[in-house]
Amino acid sequence: MNRLILCLLFATLAAPLSAQLEPPNEAGVTMGHVHLNVSDPDLYRQLWIDHFGAVPLAKEGLNGVKLPGMIVLFRKQVPTGDAIGTALDHFGLKVRNRDELLEKWKAAGQEVGRVFTGSEGFPNAYVLGPDGFRMELQQDVDLPAIAVTQHLHYRTAKHLELQQWYQDNFGAVFSHRGSHDGVDLPGINFSLDPLRRPRDADLPTKGRLIDHIGFEVNNLEAFCKQLEAKGVVFDQPYRKIERLNLGLAFLTDPSGVYVELTEGLDQF
Repeated sequence: MNRLILCLLFATLAAPLSAQLEPPNEAGVTMGHVHLNVSDPDLYRQLWIDHFGAVPLAKEGLNGVKLPGMIVLFRKQVPTGDAIGTALDHFGLKVRNRDELLEKWKAAGQEVGRVFTGSEGFPNAYVLGPDGFRMELQQDVDLPAIAVTQHLHYRTAKHLELQQWYQDNFGAVFSHRGSHDGVDLPGINFSLDPLRRPRDADLPTKGRLIDHIGFEVNNLEAFCKQLEAKGVVFDQPYRKIERLNLGLAFLTDPSGVYVELTEGLDQF
């Protein structure tokens, strides 16, 4: 009996680490998901499960996995390009053991990019994958999970405009991550850097490897009306998919990054 109780207690404590988004801020917003266009969704799904401790979504209707603080969705679609030329350069996770993950990643036939000490003084590295995928890992030996969500990294001449835009519209809080200016939302840091080399404009992310990012929002229909009243233009206005019990809307941020707003995705 004691053994059964211990098992149940362990399961209860472990579940939030693998299956929950962060509680929303006062505006009702929390980090929701990153949506990737990939040529082989099954491969990506297995890589995330095997290497980062991700768990498959519990409900059918979307192909993806959950990490603490974020959902990653995969669409079978050859991307029009990788992240190069878009404002959203990459996204990153904190991991408990960088070197162990890198060895395992290489053993799976995938490439490792630059290995370095990050701006916060911790061991960092990039892992590379099919379709031009690139993701940053930062070691945190005190993590209670194999990996958790950490940051979205922008490089754009509009970094200061973005900082203010996410504060005004999503209740983000100004922050710094090491040497990077940015904002924080529950579950995610936006690291906002100026461009190292000027370019005419940021390419839109829609259709590319990182197609869009998403936020889970309480009372989404009312939230969309508030944004419209502030002058935010939607690419796709609010609608609800009854069969999935999922509300959604799409817009584009000032840097060309496609953004989905959802209500109900946290139940998947």
